[in-house]
Amino acid sequence: MRVIGGTARGKKLASFTGGTIRPTPDRVREAVFSSLFSRLGSWQGKTVLDLFAGSGAMGIEALSRGADRAIFIDQGAQSAKVIQDNLQACGFKSRSRLIHLDVFKALDMLADSAPFDVIFLDPPYGQDLVNRTMERLSVLNCLSPQGIICAEGAKTDEVSEHFGSLSKVQERTYGATSIYFFAHLPE
Repeated sequence: MRVIGGTARGKKLASFTGGTIRPTPDRVREAVFSSLFSRLGSWQGKTVLDLFAGSGAMGIEALSRGADRAIFIDQGAQSAKVIQDNLQACGFKSRSRLIHLDVFKALDMLADSAPFDVIFLDPPYGQDLVNRTMERLSVLNCLSPQGIICAEGAKTDEVSEHFGSLSKVQERTYGATSIYFFAHLPE
């Protein structure tokens, strides 16, 4: 696993031992960031929230491409260590914050830091966590008016079309993985 673009392009990222964590493959990350660039343009000035962050690859990719800051949330001890190592290796520690806590508890704490321009969420598959997290993000109004949420789930997961003012604007499938993009619809 490596950083695909930006200032840390080509930097190898630390990964996990065992099979409990499922990092987003490079080719899927590349497709996601291509879609995000089409919607957002430059990453300059953007704030990023990376939920169920795992290795931190999505938020780190955004920082590498110019995002101002990123907050990473994951409750796993191994994830916290890997994210810290990856941020240090890429030189992004000063532009980031790691919260080692349950995502739902952390979101309640972060309500004052919202809104975010880009939110990534890549929860464990098969636990309805995309729907539950999207509902919480909507209630807390975590997404900026022009922002986008990029959610990753199993192709077989049932993901709702709408969460409050947030609506699914795009869906892509890559093998067993589906990527869902949500945004505020114009009033």
